[in-house]
Amino acid sequence: MSVIVTDRGFSPDTHNGEWFDLASDADIAAVERQIEGVSAIRVAFPAFSDGRGFTLAARLRRAGFTGRLRAAGHVIADQYAMARRSGFDEVEISDDLAARQPQEQWLSRADWQGNDYRARLRRIA
Repeated sequence: MSVIVTDRGFSPDTHNGEWFDLASDADIAAVERQIEGVSAIRVAFPAFSDGRGFTLAARLRRAGFTGRLRAAGHVIADQYAMARRSGFDEVEISDDLAARQPQEQWLSRADWQGNDYRARLRRIA
């Protein structure tokens, strides 16, 4: 099983459609035509130390993808703000990881817009 993490904490999976699955090292140019008309993309994170999925999410958003974008796999609570800033709508983690990093740890990173360096610079100016 898996747990979905959003800005509101752990939640059930509400997506009923199909996913277009991408590896974190996918080349957007190579799959650009394949993702036309796709409403939901899931990007696999093979290890928490592999940040290529964050770059892929940002590139998908810059390329105009407006559908549901999910990071799935080995994403840890400390990376939640980065996942959201790079364009992911949600994160899918295993039940085991949810037990090791409970909802409170994820919620403490849910203010991803207010805690980035740009927000701090705006407060100083």
